[in-house]
Amino acid sequence: MTAPPDLDQLTTPLAWTADDARLAGCNLAFARWLGVGPRRLLGLPLAALAPEGGLDAALDRPAGPADAPLRLRRLGLCFPDGAERFCDAWLLRREDGWLLEAHPVDEFPDDDPARLPSALSAALRGLAHELRNPLAGVKGAAQLLARRLDADDTDGHALTALIDAETARLTALLDRLLSPAPAAPHAPLNIHGVLERVLRLAESDAGWAVRLVRDYDPSLPEVEGDTDRLVQAVWNLVRNAIEAGAAQVVLRTRAEHGARIGEVVHPLALRLDIADDGRGVPPELTERLFLPLVTGRAEGTGLGLALAQQVAREHRGALNYRSRPGHTVFTLLLPLPEPADA
Repeated sequence: MTAPPDLDQLTTPLAWTADDARLAGCNLAFARWLGVGPRRLLGLPLAALAPEGGLDAALDRPAGPADAPLRLRRLGLCFPDGAERFCDAWLLRREDGWLLEAHPVDEFPDDDPARLPSALSAALRGLAHELRNPLAGVKGAAQLLARRLDADDTDGHALTALIDAETARLTALLDRLLSPAPAAPHAPLNIHGVLERVLRLAESDAGWAVRLVRDYDPSLPEVEGDTDRLVQAVWNLVRNAIEAGAAQVVLRTRAEHGARIGEVVHPLALRLDIADDGRGVPPELTERLFLPLVTGRAEGTGLGLALAQQVAREHRGALNYRSRPGHTVFTLLLPLPEPADA
């Protein structure tokens, strides 16, 4: 079983097996969480990671024609002779093995990239060098082009600013991937500024093929968050709608009172709906849509929704959806500060 390298963008620990239930690979987050190099996990029986036998029954269950993911609460995992770590896990049967998605009950505090094997660290540094140089070239070309534009060329300056902002975002994403560090503190931001960046990307990507509709509530207060991460999440959702054949995509913002996010009821939350009139979510994917590597498109990676859900969790929010052919709505809920007393 193989998996795309983009899985290493996810901070959610993931591991996958061959059809004999032996580990065929994992992302960097999984290896770091267990405190071991990825290569040492290869070939190990997945059940061997659960010292209390929490995976034996799950792996022995008979296969079904359309297996739903199995949720395992408070599952204890560890590398043999290592410290046990606990998580809520999803176990998904695939055609060529199993996929395990772990959500640590307690965050693993030690994310030091120096723990990576030296050969892998060298390879990542080489990858960083190879990718940063082209990005710097694109950024420089955009800045040079901007200087050559006429002062009244509003559209041209907007496009070069978009290129500049996106290369900066990709560079930051690359730094986050290759040099893990604690997340930057969230800061107040205007959600409509995030949406305008996404819409500029959508207009550049889809042109006039898709009608993009703004339905904003201008009275919404600022939300605490990371602009680049929210742009990434919303752009994934809008791009999915475009690729599902939508003729119209609506971005709608509203305030929602008494919003339940997980086990907590928030007095006030931001509700962002991304609605489209495309083909909808295939029925066979409804139970596992947010799992990595799950996609309804032959050319898809199945990572966009997993990343979007992860960004929602980073902001103490939630992402859900409802869908039927011709009407799909993904809803992002983010808690808002309570209004000050008058």
